[in-house]
Amino acid sequence: MSKKFYKLESKNLNAFYGSFHALKNINMAMEEKAVTAFIGPSGCGKSTFLRTLNRMNDYIDGFRVEGDILLDGRDIYGRDVRVDELRKEVGMVFQKPNPFPKTIFENVVYGLRIQGIKDKRVLAETAENSLRQTALWEEVKDKLDQSALALSGGQQQRLCIARALAISPSVILMDEPTSALDPISTAKIEELIYELKQAYTIIIVTHNMQQAGRVSDYTAFFYIGELVEYAKTKTLFTSPKHERTQNYITGRFG
Repeated sequence: MSKKFYKLESKNLNAFYGSFHALKNINMAMEEKAVTAFIGPSGCGKSTFLRTLNRMNDYIDGFRVEGDILLDGRDIYGRDVRVDELRKEVGMVFQKPNPFPKTIFENVVYGLRIQGIKDKRVLAETAENSLRQTALWEEVKDKLDQSALALSGGQQQRLCIARALAISPSVILMDEPTSALDPISTAKIEELIYELKQAYTIIIVTHNMQQAGRVSDYTAFFYIGELVEYAKTKTLFTSPKHERTQNYITGRFG
């Protein structure tokens, strides 16, 4: 039998902020072109784990990891890994929309310009394709030269997703991407996640268990730095193996 292929794997991963042990021996394999949701109470380690997957925690003084995280079988904490190259492969969308104070067009192509791409046709095509992928093109095609800050919150978040897509990642990390949005905008983002998983591996942190149930194929439940349970979403919500998972999803704590 051939070895099963996973897009991302963590092996015996421990993470520390100074002396604080934030993640404890996390072993997890994430499927390619699927949506994996991380759930759990505040402070349980789910965002810390998400940020280890593209080394965003590297910016934090005193942060360190032990163990391995493999992307397509390659350790992303290896000495030969260039972090800027890693972040092209593993894009990130944050909790609050964070468009740059630039035009809509310049927001989308920002990553390409950083890479030194100047070809106007390439920039224009990439901007249109990325905005179409996020169902934003029809809404903004006549105002690409206007400030992105004039868009609604939901539009800004879809613009930030378009910006992440423009540099052709294979993985998209989303840290509570709808927590600052109204229900209609949230529904649009959820629909977008469902569409994007045809082409991308998506990992989402969410406090909203109903959202995890709607958008994800797999769900991981974290509690006090530990991965308590990880399974297909339907299985985890309907027949969890662990009492702590059962207590969390039924609202007995958290």
